[in-house]
Amino acid sequence: MPGMPPPVRDEREALLVFLQHQRDAVRITTYGLSDHQAQSAASAGALTVGGLVKHLTDMERSWTATMTGQPRSGAPEAYLEQFRMSENDTLGDLLDEYAAAAADTDAAVAAIDLGEPVPVPRGVPWFPADVAAWSVRWVLLHLIEETAKHAGHADIVRESIDGATFHPLMAAAEGWPASPWLQPWAPTDEFRPLATSDN
Repeated sequence: MPGMPPPVRDEREALLVFLQHQRDAVRITTYGLSDHQAQSAASAGALTVGGLVKHLTDMERSWTATMTGQPRSGAPEAYLEQFRMSENDTLGDLLDEYAAAAADTDAAVAAIDLGEPVPVPRGVPWFPADVAAWSVRWVLLHLIEETAKHAGHADIVRESIDGATFHPLMAAAEGWPASPWLQPWAPTDEFRPLATSDN
């Protein structure tokens, strides 16, 4: 993943490229974490890196269903469960599911007009009652916004776990050489205990 999205030729490509760049940022934030660390809430809140990946997967699937006229799934309890990485989840599996959901979103967008109306689901408290429809374009912008917001959450949680920050993680994950500008992240003995399953 380069530090910036590549040049784009048109609006559809721009929306998908910038969405993918934010997805990649989430993936980078998980680099080098054990399953135990990915389940760790490293602050007073309950957010975990693994839980955020799980939520983003469900969020993309839900919006892709809405965009393509399929019923949205879930209830309030299921929504809250999206944010929890269970003991049976592995970070690798969650990332694979996220990549599959992203591929489904991209395939749906490739086959639909950006101006196509997307009816606003009813009964969700944060959706407007006075708007009949959004557009596919609006949904993609919302996906970029939502993914970027949670990528920021994941950054904060990750730094609280082991001190790792985004650009050194990106350099390590992508195999960039060390430079005066940037030293790739490497685990330190100070933070290794979090990787054990009995902590």
